[in-house]
Amino acid sequence: MILFQKIEILMKKIIKKKRIFLIFLAGFLLVVLAYFIIPEIYNFKYNAKLGQSNHESILPNNELPQAVSTPENAISVNTTTTVKVNPEDAVVVTHIDTPSPVKAVYMSSWVAGNLSFRNKIFDMIKRTELNAVVIDVKDSTGHISFSVSNPELIKMGSVEKRVKDIKSFIDELHKNNIYVIGRIATFQDPYFAKKYSEFAVKKRSDKTALWADDKCKRAIRRHQEKLCTYWLDAGTKEVWDYVVAIGHEAYMDGFDELNFDYIRYPADGDLKDIYYPVSNGKIRAEVMKSFFTYLHDSFAGVNNEVTLRPKISADIFGLATTEDNDLGIGQMLIPVSTYFDYVAPMDYPSHFASDTYGYKNPATKPYEIVNFSMKKAVERLKTAGIDSLKLRPWLQDFNLGAQYTPEMVRAQIKAVDDAGLNSWMLWDPENTYTEDALLPQ
Repeated sequence: MILFQKIEILMKKIIKKKRIFLIFLAGFLLVVLAYFIIPEIYNFKYNAKLGQSNHESILPNNELPQAVSTPENAISVNTTTTVKVNPEDAVVVTHIDTPSPVKAVYMSSWVAGNLSFRNKIFDMIKRTELNAVVIDVKDSTGHISFSVSNPELIKMGSVEKRVKDIKSFIDELHKNNIYVIGRIATFQDPYFAKKYSEFAVKKRSDKTALWADDKCKRAIRRHQEKLCTYWLDAGTKEVWDYVVAIGHEAYMDGFDELNFDYIRYPADGDLKDIYYPVSNGKIRAEVMKSFFTYLHDSFAGVNNEVTLRPKISADIFGLATTEDNDLGIGQMLIPVSTYFDYVAPMDYPSHFASDTYGYKNPATKPYEIVNFSMKKAVERLKTAGIDSLKLRPWLQDFNLGAQYTPEMVRAQIKAVDDAGLNSWMLWDPENTYTEDALLPQ
């Protein structure tokens, strides 16, 4: 009997200890669940202060209450809620007046998106007589180089975010009194041509096939068809609307001027096997004049000049300064000068054919080629009653046809000055400019 009592007492002690153990185990599991498992599942983190959390959330309708910025480019709300924001949204967009004269260099979108590379050019501008920069908005690949807000442009899908801080970068340029020009490659656009082939230049022998210029053919021979620069029919109103929308987007981001490049018909390749689905049979110069008028009217502002608007400029062949015909591409000096604020003849000596203006190798005669071309252009504009200071030529700062020294680059600048002009832009596809050719600031 005593034995059974002892066993009963022992069992009660065991059960009591087990109950305490189970209570302890349950409490431990509750702590683990509350402080480790639940936060991990729901991305919830406890703050050091009891009852406060730092739960990351997005407020409805993107509305943000008053907040204090943090080093992480975030907005903290009452120390409890953090909403990540794009620092670009805080930039107040400004514009500056066109300087006189304009002395610019070209910067590709890839370089503009590379902090180290672009800062080298930025610093060079600050050290020298330069006061402007030309940056790709849309280059000849057809890609827009930064984010856009226009729903139609977003839908197009042509954005390639090469410059993630375009507003901040332009703002920094403006604070250093640097004028910013946005370059828009217009009718050379392989992205658009492939997406909407009904508006692309085709082969006459096969109207279902995209037509290829010489550059494209070379790319195809190297099995690099993706590098082809297919063309759009210059008479396509849908394309006009597209580039105008891009221009407005660029202006809203801070670009002071829009520079339209490739505003012409193709100039090389098998031109006998070319077909224009929209402007077939039309006079090319007239088609281009209609486009120039459309651009002018699209950016003229209310009552033509009352509201702020971007200036617009046009790149044309250097040979257009001296020729009276449209060169077969629809470009003529006087119509262009009539509808644009500035005209940029591409007066690269290396791009003139042998024996042009009497010089066997024009690339070796930088002063003579540029001076002859610009003097003739000045004369023609004055005769037409147009301000010759609209002329702002592109000059060569790259090696082609000759090794370009600082003296040869400077000779072109002198040629512009001697023609009675004062503005110019330097082009180098590699963006490596000859600072020794420039005067100090």
